[in-house]
Amino acid sequence: MAFEIGYFHARVLAEIESWPVDVLADDARLAELLMGHGPSLRLPHSRAFGDGLVELRPRGREGIGRAFYCFLVGKRVVVLHAFIKKSRQTPDSDLKLARKRLKEVQHG
Repeated sequence: MAFEIGYFHARVLAEIESWPVDVLADDARLAELLMGHGPSLRLPHSRAFGDGLVELRPRGREGIGRAFYCFLVGKRVVVLHAFIKKSRQTPDSDLKLARKRLKEVQHG
């Protein structure tokens, strides 16, 4: 049974859909891998940040995308936050927002 991907809010999906075409295409490829492999997906495609927070790592010639997600009971994946990286390190503000949304999803 494959994992099902959902979004924390419609704005998260809209952000991903606004990405450059090549990054969006890689995101679609990685989403397929995520649906098939679930928590077994690892670097270079996915990276764990601890406490159940994981990032999907799409890239293309026009940029590098990041989509933070978590797993829920019933083979569900929730994409919590997404953005295009502008620097080498993940900005603290993006990480904090993803962690805040993770807590909301886990604890209601």
